[in-house]
Amino acid sequence: MEYGKFTELQMDVLREIGNIGSGNAATALSSMLQQPINISIPQVNMIKYNDLVEKLGGPETLIVGILLDVTGELEGTIMFLMKKEFTAQIISTLLFKEEVEFEALTEMDLSVIQEIGNILSASYVNSIAGLTGLRLDLSVPSLCVDMAGSIVSFPAIKYGEIGDNVLMIEGSFDDNSILETKIMLILENNSLDVLMTRLGVQ
Repeated sequence: MEYGKFTELQMDVLREIGNIGSGNAATALSSMLQQPINISIPQVNMIKYNDLVEKLGGPETLIVGILLDVTGELEGTIMFLMKKEFTAQIISTLLFKEEVEFEALTEMDLSVIQEIGNILSASYVNSIAGLTGLRLDLSVPSLCVDMAGSIVSFPAIKYGEIGDNVLMIEGSFDDNSILETKIMLILENNSLDVLMTRLGVQ
């Protein structure tokens, strides 16, 4: 199976994974922030790497990327992408900071964001595990603050043989466009076949 060649039924199943994962993510974030959090109905689509970069504000826009490898009965990568406004609000809330300098994040700032990315990414991976019964593990998260073009280029190069499309789940917390989240999920072709077979839509 190839990315970009899903049937409508297969996309519907992937959207259900996005819905469950988003609900789990909102619950996890609400617990961390100790306040109610709602999340919009996520949009789940196949998108080209170049289009993803534009959605993030263009290749030179500074963003945060948190990358985790998925291992176990599926192999691939999940990347949690955050714009600086979302990053700043999370740090401000959790560390009680009035001002956050995105271009000069402290070690504590980065630790908080890394943990947020870890928890939210796990919400989506756990939704896959829950629906399929597959055993899935996540690596320790790697965090990078860089231009969108540079961050997105890493999985594009690593998985270039799979194609130039990626599965993207995007939504916003509390219906606020500033608090947008973008989750990029790439599974190796054999893992994609395993996933679709377990979901009954192969």
